Amino acid sequence: MEPEAFAKVKWMQLPRDLIVGHGVLEEISRVCRHLGLRGDALVVTGVHYTRKIGGEVTEILADSGYDVQLVEVPTISRESIYNVENIARENKSRFILSVGGGTIIDTGKIASFELGIPFISVPTIASHDGIASPRASIRGENGNSPVSREAQAPLAVVADTKIIYSAPFRFTAAGCGDIIANYTAVRDWQLAQRLQNAEFSSYAAALSEMTANMIMEKAKEIKKRDESAVWTVVKALVSSGVAISIAGTSAPASGSEHKFSHALDMIVDRPALHGEQCGVGTIMMAYLYGDNNWQLIRDTLKEIGAPTTAKELGIKEEHIIEALTTAHKINPERYTILGESGLTQEAAERLAIATGVID
Repeated sequence: MEPEAFAKVKWMQLPRDLIVGHGVLEEISRVCRHLGLRGDALVVTGVHYTRKIGGEVTEILADSGYDVQLVEVPTISRESIYNVENIARENKSRFILSVGGGTIIDTGKIASFELGIPFISVPTIASHDGIASPRASIRGENGNSPVSREAQAPLAVVADTKIIYSAPFRFTAAGCGDIIANYTAVRDWQLAQRLQNAEFSSYAAALSEMTANMIMEKAKEIKKRDESAVWTVVKALVSSGVAISIAGTSAPASGSEHKFSHALDMIVDRPALHGEQCGVGTIMMAYLYGDNNWQLIRDTLKEIGAPTTAKELGIKEEHIIEALTTAHKINPERYTILGESGLTQEAAERLAIATGVID
């Protein structure tokens, strides 16, 4: 009897070029030529700080012979994405570059995916791993919770540490929180495999955990707040994004701690940064696992300069409890330690007090 033919297929989309370093923005046209990109380009940027940098990218490309259109978007929304797509169609753009933070990058990422054209990521802050991942986060219809949706990995990432270093360090510290969140995300992913038979990639999980450990081990260097700290965090964020590409899902970098953060986004009028909330969530979710590392996670975030309490997040204690008791409803298809029923009010309060998140 012949053995059954092996039929497993895996399709991974990874960045082709990664350029990180001081002043590398000047290399953007060289990167485009190296990738064989021709024709008109569309630069997507923000309406505040990043507008100037988006303008610089536009000038660099234009000086190199590219026809370039610049579009400014306030934040990610279906309206912003439609606007970018319509402008790209009108100008017959052949590729898109996003110059900005997470929402700007995700806007260009989704638009380029829906148009079927290449995408280049040019981050101006190092606040989360979306700079290199094939996923994007956008709020659901009718104000529902943010959802992670399929997009495409950037063809290239051009991360100028000079520019990222000039942004407030708070963003880089938030990026550390988003990476450290991989620690509990992988635990949740392993739990889902055992209890729900979820598809699991040991390779992606190992890479994800490695990036979290990298930040934990280099906390003393990162807290110096110099440009080399930015270099370290950007490399870790890219590695985390690659782990998502390998897995074909955001599971290696998004678990119960992200559900907690997304719940806060829905509850609070002015939430903290995504990575800040995920870092605090990681402290509590690690405690739920009975892992003594929750204290090391908390101390690492403190050393880096990231929030570890509700007060430092600028969020009321009752909102922390509400987020803990409702987080299981976010993305219910992804099984985590929060289970299908979530935490009771009493359990949530004990958890937040035990970890020092609330008094």
